[in-house]
Order: sequence, then structure tokens, then C-alpha cells
Amino acid sequence: MMPDLTVLLELAALGLCIGFLAGLLGIGGGAVMVPFLIWLLEKRGVPFELAIKMAIATSMATIAFTSLSSVRAHHQRGAVRWDLVKTMSPGIVAGSLLGSLSIFAWLNGQILTVVFALFVSFSATQMLIDTKPKPSRQIPGWAGQFGAGSVIGLVSGLVGAGGAFISVPFMTWCNVAIHHAVATSAALGFPIALANVAGYVVSGLSLQQLPADAIGYLWLPALVVISCCSVLMAPLGAATAHRMPMRPLRRLFACQLYLLAGLMLYKGLAS
Repeated sequence: MMPDLTVLLELAALGLCIGFLAGLLGIGGGAVMVPFLIWLLEKRGVPFELAIKMAIATSMATIAFTSLSSVRAHHQRGAVRWDLVKTMSPGIVAGSLLGSLSIFAWLNGQILTVVFALFVSFSATQMLIDTKPKPSRQIPGWAGQFGAGSVIGLVSGLVGAGGAFISVPFMTWCNVAIHHAVATSAALGFPIALANVAGYVVSGLSLQQLPADAIGYLWLPALVVISCCSVLMAPLGAATAHRMPMRPLRRLFACQLYLLAGLMLYKGLAS
């Protein structure tokens, strides 16, 4: 069943916002996207237990497209550390598949909601904290990057995020410049999304109560509309990020994320 025009317009507006945030702050937009997708799915009669899993999976799928658009803009400015993308990606794929093929399907919706609320709170806190790493600290070797990538992929798959809430702090902690960390995080969003989406589709194919316009846990209309709109806006966000001071903007956005985390926690505990 195809969504009506109102739903399509709501998805388009959400996609434009997500794309701009992805380019501006190096985030995949899951913190904003998931609550709105849950609301839209519940309006269509999808039970909350399934709606949150579909929202997380669909959010992750859109990151694959947003990441490509955002990375192109960052790469043109020479900001992406492709050496880190290459060495961290194997761990990211391993962690992503572990989470999406097993843990994600096993957890119930209420637990996922609490995990998501904690993720949003953690992301907000990272935006507020301005810690300075030791000047001598460097990116670890292959084993350390594989381990870090595994954690990033696993946790990202459980909350439908592109991993920036972990990868950006990790890289800046290792004295990678913030603009390089944001750009590299955007590039890492692609293998995170690709591996997790494969797991969401496989683990959700056997479900009987899925809407007709879904495949596995993916809500296809939302994936198409949000991806198209976010791809249009991501380059504008990336260009803006290179022209303005980021600290005041990140602090304002962090405060909004705390409110969103509280609302999600309340909804999850009350469901």
C-alpha cells in the first residue's frame, strides 16, 4: 500500500533535514529520524514493537545514500582520511553483521527504545564536552582499529545511526583534526549501513506482520523518499560546516537531543 501524499511530504521534509545535518555535523541523522519514523508507522497501524525496529533499520538504510553524498563534498576538500576508512572497515562490517543478524532481532522493542535513548543522550553529551587529548596520543594499530570498528558497527546497528557518535570522539581522542574526523566518519557510514541493512533484511524476512511495502525490517517508501531528499541537502550541509564555527551550533543541537532522548525513554517505558 502506497503512503498518501501527506505522508510522502512528511518523509520528504524529514529527508531534507537529515541530509543537511549529515553534511553539517557528520551525523547520519538516526537520532532525529527514528522517532519520526516510529510516529509515522504507528499512524499506519504498525505496532510499536515492530515500528521501532523498522524505524531503526530504515534509518540505517538511508545512511548509505546520505554518506555517499556527504563524503563526495568532504572529499573535494581533502578532508577524508581514507587510510583510516580502509583499516577500520573490516571491524565495522564484522560488528555490524553480528548486531543486525542476531542481537537486533532478539531484543524487544522496549529494550531497543531504552538503548536508543541512551545513545541519543551520549551523542548529546559528546557534543557538549570539549576535552583535549594528550598531544602524544595516536591512532592505534590494525588490531586496535579493528576492535574500535567492531564496536562502532555493532552499536550503530542497534540504534540506526551512522556511527559518528562513537567514531568522531574516538578519532579526535587520537588527535585526528575535527574536520578530518567528521569527514572520515561520514565515509565510515557507508560500510556501517551496507552491512547492517543486509542483516536487517535477512533477519526480518520471516516476519508475518510486516506491512506490504516493507522488505525485512525496511520500510521502502521512507527509504526512497528520505534518501532522495537527504542526498540533495548533504552537500549544502557539508559546505556550511566549512564556513561557520561549529561549537555553538553543536551545543544547541545537543540540548535538543536531550529533549528527544527523554521523550523516547518515556515512550519506551510507557509502551
